[in-house]
Amino acid sequence: MFHVKHSEDPLDHLPGAIAELERRGLFRQPADAISPDALSFCSNDYLGLAAAKAPPSPSGSGSSRLISGERDEHRRLERALAEWLHVEDVLVFTSGYCANVGTVSALAGPADVVVSDALNHASLIDGIRLSKARVVITPHRNLQAIDGALASRTEERAWVIVESYYSMDADGPDLAALRGICDARGAALIVDDAHAIGVLGPGGRGLCAEAGIAPDVLVGTLGKSLGSQGAFVAGRAVLRKWLWNRARSFVFSTGLAPCAAAAALRSLETLQRTPDIGARVQDLAVRLRRGLLAAGAAEGPSGGPPSVRAPQLLGFGHVVPVVIGTPEEAVHLANIAKANGIHVQAIRPPTVPEGTARLRLTVTARHTEQDIDRAIDVLRSALHQTGSLPE
Repeated sequence: MFHVKHSEDPLDHLPGAIAELERRGLFRQPADAISPDALSFCSNDYLGLAAAKAPPSPSGSGSSRLISGERDEHRRLERALAEWLHVEDVLVFTSGYCANVGTVSALAGPADVVVSDALNHASLIDGIRLSKARVVITPHRNLQAIDGALASRTEERAWVIVESYYSMDADGPDLAALRGICDARGAALIVDDAHAIGVLGPGGRGLCAEAGIAPDVLVGTLGKSLGSQGAFVAGRAVLRKWLWNRARSFVFSTGLAPCAAAAALRSLETLQRTPDIGARVQDLAVRLRRGLLAAGAAEGPSGGPPSVRAPQLLGFGHVVPVVIGTPEEAVHLANIAKANGIHVQAIRPPTVPEGTARLRLTVTARHTEQDIDRAIDVLRSALHQTGSLPE
């Protein structure tokens, strides 16, 4: 009888796997603390509100909200978000990942079909997998493919899942056209508006509001523009009731820390008092994009790996991706920028496709015009130094 030899150490394969990641330029490790003199262009704190001290509320909820973890701070925040977004009700989760995984897996089921954009966030993908629904993955922002998948389905219930603003490419779908397709085909629309809310749309209410549409499920975050932690799902009251009962990542988690809910509410009130703060962030982002274009970056995707060609500047808005090519090139550029006081993150596969490793710069309300100009100068010098731009 054949016997399989078992290792005495169940983790003895990990050093070799880590070495392979290092060889491919894909190994991640904790970054050093950012120097007080450095300028960060890799924070999702788009409105610059995360540095404020949390209001004097309890640090924890103590249990799931279904048991004894319900606190006044939760409902005050949920009602304020619902009123601001013009929806019936809202449910807050402990993170964006929990919100997406719990919501998608609670709504879609084995008898359904999910139509998912190819670049959807990992949390949406994992929620889809847990739902056990049939999945159709469509090319990024391809409305014709979405319509075709819905038209040819045999399932009664269909869910179309997209993000409004894809933060690695700084683009998004035509949400008004997508709403029309879903209505015509009898499908539900789930939109993750996390990277847009606070900066884009009327009063910072996101790209769904800008498009004048109401998705069946709207997901937003408290950990980006609202400078706190956690996330929320907005929509009809019946949606909240269902998720309260069936979203496993909500039911089986300790409730969001009351201090985090209170901090998010204060940030929302700040945004409502100063609704033009997002427009200022967008103005700064336009300045950064124009400066990088003037430095020699090309606008739009190249149609292939940009190695030894001009870096490609993608998308619109407050996230500014600069596609470089290989992971090694992107990391090298990020290290040069960091050595010159500009903290920017290299984004590598599997987060982005092979051959499209990039620098991802995020603009926030804490930046000044002088900060933007300094970043342009440092990146121009780094790109010349590495040969990514011609002299």
